[in-house]
Amino acid sequence: MPQAKQKAGETKTEVAELVALIKAYVLQETVGPLKGIGRQLAFGSAAAFLFGLAAVLTLVAVLRALQTETGRVFAGEWSWVPYLLTVAAAMVLLGLAAAVGLRKRSEAP
Repeated sequence: MPQAKQKAGETKTEVAELVALIKAYVLQETVGPLKGIGRQLAFGSAAAFLFGLAAVLTLVAVLRALQTETGRVFAGEWSWVPYLLTVAAAMVLLGLAAAVGLRKRSEAP
């Protein structure tokens, strides 16, 4: 009978080691990559916000430059033209952003 008790003790030890190994594997394969994804998401969100803010400020600068630095060209009945040109510039920026976002990524060798 002592051998049966010894085998039962070994089996419990092996099961405990297996459970510990599985826990370590699951943590390694889930928590580590999730931390990396979270970091990329945070930096990507911050970059997108800052690029968006820069685009808005640039468009406001373009509008104000067209309104003030063109003299009397856009005065009177033509006062709407700077707004149209600014909207056109915004559409060009949106088109460029969409083209960059939708392009296919080259596969790494």
